[in-house]
Amino acid sequence: SSGINAESQSGNPKPRVFRLPEDSAVINRYGFPSKGYEVAKQNIQSSNSHFRSNSKLGINLGVNKSSSEPLKDYIVGIEQLGSLADYLVINISSPNTPGLRDLQSRARLQELLAGVREHVRHIQHTSSCRFLLLKISPDLNDDDLKEVVELALDPENGVGGLIVSNTTTSRPENLQNPQKDEKGGLSGRPLKEISTEMIRKVYRLSDGKLPIIGVGGVDSAEDVYEKIKAGASLVQLYTSLIFRGLGHVRRIKRELVKLIEADGFTNIEEAVVSTQSGHYGRGALKF
Repeated sequence: SSGINAESQSGNPKPRVFRLPEDSAVINRYGFPSKGYEVAKQNIQSSNSHFRSNSKLGINLGVNKSSSEPLKDYIVGIEQLGSLADYLVINISSPNTPGLRDLQSRARLQELLAGVREHVRHIQHTSSCRFLLLKISPDLNDDDLKEVVELALDPENGVGGLIVSNTTTSRPENLQNPQKDEKGGLSGRPLKEISTEMIRKVYRLSDGKLPIIGVGGVDSAEDVYEKIKAGASLVQLYTSLIFRGLGHVRRIKRELVKLIEADGFTNIEEAVVSTQSGHYGRGALKF
């Protein structure tokens, strides 16, 4: 999902999106095209009230390419858009904004979280916004991932969970489409195992206490179920909607119920406990 930035920007030059149908994948280098926080705020406020009352809105905050102070961008976003959201996402993992992934280092992330902490708490106390989530890269090494999880678990930092994961800059050798070497973030089927394995790692590192939204390569109910059993509280899908359309969500939900019931479970939590060998203790994103 593209982030919203403080100021309007056009993003990277076109072409910047490449479909790889043979690989059920997409490469994008959008670069956060956005009309800025103010326009986004107006659009959300004028959106259909029925839609808003029957859904949960997450707002993904990005950083302008020209910004020299990412912290200020995030603070402005929290202040202007936080009260309109059910949860806020600080995107520190897009591969298409120079330097953004550097914010995942322990020192930079600690500084960032310390800077937004009080602003997030104010929004949580004065609106329906419940959570601050961090969206992380699937390309983090194990040491860096461990540090991110440690910071997210510290209650002083106010992180409600992690979105695992963003797109990858890696390129599996079995990609077939001629556009496979285009620069940008790869999403879709080739990302599935990478993101699922990272979900497992985050679940284990956090002792099951950190809510996880699983993202990456979800194309079927089986894919959703796999991420749930790896430790995800919720699951998002993007790329498969391009190839299969919005009705695919309903099909997945119907099939997912059958999979859970076939395994003798009555809810998602039971599936996680069983497949994690009774390793249970996580929180959940309860709106």
